[in-house]
Amino acid sequence: MRDAFSGYHPAVNFIFFLSVLGFGVVILHPAFLVAGIVGALSYFLLLHGGKGLKRIAMMLPLFLAVILLNPLVNRDGATILFQVFGIPYTLEALVYGAVLSGMFLTMILWFSCYSNLMTGDKFTSLFGNLIPSLSLLLVMIFRMVPSLIRKGKQITGARQSIGKEMSGTDEAMTVLGCLITWALEGSIVTADSMRSRGYGTSKRTSFMIYRMAKRDWGLLSAIFVLSAALIAVISAGHTTATFTPEWYLAPISPIGLLLYGFLSLIPTLLHLQEALVWHISRSRI
Repeated sequence: MRDAFSGYHPAVNFIFFLSVLGFGVVILHPAFLVAGIVGALSYFLLLHGGKGLKRIAMMLPLFLAVILLNPLVNRDGATILFQVFGIPYTLEALVYGAVLSGMFLTMILWFSCYSNLMTGDKFTSLFGNLIPSLSLLLVMIFRMVPSLIRKGKQITGARQSIGKEMSGTDEAMTVLGCLITWALEGSIVTADSMRSRGYGTSKRTSFMIYRMAKRDWGLLSAIFVLSAALIAVISAGHTTATFTPEWYLAPISPIGLLLYGFLSLIPTLLHLQEALVWHISRSRI
């Protein structure tokens, strides 16, 4: 079963990710942070399944390092737990490191979901008429990164089949040289192809395969309403959180927390709704 949220208009997908990423950076209140992590993690696991758990497990040491090392860099804090080489290790800096680690986790999860949904054709259809040259350049860059990774694996596998293992710097530099040569040759072929097709000789036309339907306008309106309400909650100071030198957490706003949680869970709720309808339809066959 395909993901329900990916079937919406690219503008709806883009504005949603823009809103959750923006709120994820601005709001550092632990309660809202947990709500954002739950929304991002649930959708990330729906998209990636078991592989998503492995990716998160691989990132956990990095987040743990951020938590433990932050008190050594940020020395502000009133509650000294102990000292490391004469540096005060404070509780406030430790909690602040945990909050920063949670924010980084939220951003990584949302960006991973974004890269799955916002494909090259969606990005081009969304910005092709506004910034044609830049949108084409960005799509080519986004396409090149996975292509280089895939080509690097092919080159490494081919060299291993003839007994040349990746055991030293020389082998790595050889593979890197092959990748650079392949990328340069590909860019020349692409440039020749674009020139032969008349790129840049006249005004560019575009074909739109995406059209805004009623459900797209409805979800887009819901995202705007939720975002405006959250901005009002932030302006009222209900998400204020400071950790150093002394921490202060604003009283939790149940309404604001509910709004942020609902906004973060929109893709997951749509997916669950689609799954429920699908199972009901199958049961009636």
